[in-house]
Amino acid sequence: MPITVTAPRGILTARGEREILPALSAALAEVSGGTGNDFFTGIIGGTVHVLSPQDVYAGGVNRPVVMVELKLPNIGLPDPAARAAFITAATEIVAGFTTEGHRREDIWVNILNAPDGAWGIGGRAYTGADLIAAVTAAAH
Repeated sequence: MPITVTAPRGILTARGEREILPALSAALAEVSGGTGNDFFTGIIGGTVHVLSPQDVYAGGVNRPVVMVELKLPNIGLPDPAARAAFITAATEIVAGFTTEGHRREDIWVNILNAPDGAWGIGGRAYTGADLIAAVTAAAH
C-alpha cells in the first residue's frame, strides 16, 4: 500500500524526512489491525518527495502544503471511521515532523482505493478476498 509524502524543502525536519514514512506505515498497520502481521506490513511502502518550495501550490497560490497520499485496495480502511482514524494519525505524525510554525491547515491527507483485482504485487493481481486470505494465513 503505497504512501506518498510530498513536501516543500525546508518544511519537514531532517529527522522528519527520514522517519515520516516508517511512522505513517506503522500508523496504517495499527489503524488497519495489521500490526505484527508480516504479510500486511510487508505490503506497505512508499516514497518521500521533497520539492523546491516554489513548486508546491494550494488554492492556486504558492503555499507550503505537505500532502500525504495513501493508495490501497478497496477493502482497506473500509469505513469512514477507519479512514478518519488514519487521517487523524497521519496529520499528527506530519505535524510532529514539520518545522516550527507550520500550520495544520497545510497538512493534507488523501486516501485512494483501487477497485477489486486492481491491486498487484510482483506481477500478481490480488482481489480483496486474495488479500484477506494472505493476511489471515500470515497471522497463523
